[in-house]
Amino acid sequence: MINVYPASSRYTADHGWLRSSFSFSFAEYYDPDNVQFGPLRVFNDDIVQGRRGFGAHPHREMEIVSVVLRGRLKHEDSTGKTAVTSWGEVQRMSAGTGIVHSEVNPGDEEVNFLQLWFTPAVRGLEPSYEATRYDTAKLRNALLPVVSHQSGEGVAHIHQDLTIYLSELDAGRELTFTQPEGRRIYVFVIEGELALNGEARLGRRDAARIEQTPELKIASPSGATFMLIDLP
Repeated sequence: MINVYPASSRYTADHGWLRSSFSFSFAEYYDPDNVQFGPLRVFNDDIVQGRRGFGAHPHREMEIVSVVLRGRLKHEDSTGKTAVTSWGEVQRMSAGTGIVHSEVNPGDEEVNFLQLWFTPAVRGLEPSYEATRYDTAKLRNALLPVVSHQSGEGVAHIHQDLTIYLSELDAGRELTFTQPEGRRIYVFVIEGELALNGEARLGRRDAARIEQTPELKIASPSGATFMLIDLP
């Protein structure tokens, strides 16, 4: 079962320094029928103006992933960790028992990043943070894991049974993703367009929530950059 959520269906907030599109209930937007998809609780598409950002604020019991699409994003937190990331890098923070952090745009140009929150598999974890770099050349016509509970070189570790993949699919190419019965798939088109199992069509910033589909064929008529999340 493939349910498509067009980009136009997202709730959008414009605060001047911040433009954000919410795929799930967040902040002032609340829809009791759109709270989460499995452990995926937040999927925000944020654009932050230069020299602005989110000041120090607390989190608890959440796994938070930031993927920069354009520009640079600076992280600082109460554990003493700090990093500046851009395209080709991922931030993963486990809020656990409590952490305070900030995310700001250190440059003059806009930064566009995806902010994802997941509920952890285990509560009461010690807060932690890491920034990892992946090889963008390996995105081409492949599903490259960048965050996973099975971490490794270039793959950030997350405390939940999930894997986040990124891909750049050439026009006319196809990928097949398989998973065990009973799991979920979330697909988000960053740029371009996709066809899923020959039936569902997705354009730029469209998303699909997929269940009871252990084999997914992903094709692109004109090329696409996208994210796929394998979820319990």
